[in-house]
This record gives sequence, C-alpha cells and structure tokens, in this order.
Amino acid sequence: MFTHKLSRFEQNIITIHPGEYHVSGEDIIIATVLGSCVSVSLWDARMRLGGINHFMLPGDLDDADMAKSRNAKYGMFAIELLYNELLKRGSRKTDIIAKVFGGASVLHLASGPTKIPKGNVDFALAYLKTEGIPIAANDTGGILPRKIFFFAQTGKVLLKRITGVKATDVEREEVAYLDKIKRAESGSVTLFDR
Repeated sequence: MFTHKLSRFEQNIITIHPGEYHVSGEDIIIATVLGSCVSVSLWDARMRLGGINHFMLPGDLDDADMAKSRNAKYGMFAIELLYNELLKRGSRKTDIIAKVFGGASVLHLASGPTKIPKGNVDFALAYLKTEGIPIAANDTGGILPRKIFFFAQTGKVLLKRITGVKATDVEREEVAYLDKIKRAESGSVTLFDR
C-alpha cells in the first residue's frame, strides 16, 4: 500500500495490492488494479466512510489448512476484515452498500484456464447476499483488467478497462503473485485446476 498524488485528482490516492484492504472517512481515493482478482467496496452514506479490498482467491471454509491462514488474499477474510473495520468505526449493517469489481479471465497459463475469476466473483456475490448487504454496482467478468478509483467519502467509483501492453503486465503480475502464494502455501491450495 502506498500513497501518491495524480494531477487529475485533488485527493491523495492510496493504492492497494492483492491481499490488502483500506478503510477511510477522509477525502481520499483508494485505488487498485484487478485482473482475475476481485475488489469489494463497502460504503456507509450516513458515516461518509468506506473502503475496498483486493483478493486473489475465494477461500474455502472446509479446508482446515486454509482456515488457519486468516489472510486478506482470501475473499472470505478480505471481505470480513473490511466489513468489521466499518462496524468498528461506527457503521451499522443497515447503512452499508457494496460494489463488486474484477474477476476477468486474464490468466493464460500453460495448464489452461483457471476457475479463479469465476470463483472470486461467485464468492463475493454469495457473501454479500448471505450478509444482506445490497449490491449497488457490479462490474465483473470479461477478459480485460480494470483499474478502480474508490472515493472514500462519497462511495463513487471510477473504473477504467486496461488494454494492450498494460493488460499483459497485469497478467504477468498475477501469475507471479499466484506463484508466490503457491510457494508460501507449499501446495495446500489448488490454484490451476480446470
């Protein structure tokens, strides 16, 4: 996570990466780039408070090894961490709305297509439905990566689809991150199944 400024925006921008989340009530923008990953934004209009996460894998509560790793790279923990942070800061469940982005099929692995993008999207939508959090916007799937700018005080989101060489860069970064996860988990997570 790092903070920077872009000339086209007045607000500071905090950029998050896979496995991270950020919540703020300040007049800032939280940005991320998504390929097969998913980002859920939660926003509370009453508190003018919101945040987003960025997760790579949905997670499986039935997997004992994975359940020990409460890591925001897994959707089930990334959404829970974000949601709990809003509640801790005074949000009420009835005031929170969600927006869901990402889950593009950008990974072109030698082993073939993966279930990661669809699994991420399905998990996020199911989680929000189970928790009774209304989804105000949903831009998921497809083949192009997305860049997201989330305005923490207003809940507004700007979305830009990424094409060309930059889309290839997103795929390369995701493959590297998946390899890192695979090494860290020492094979306990199936990443490249069909």
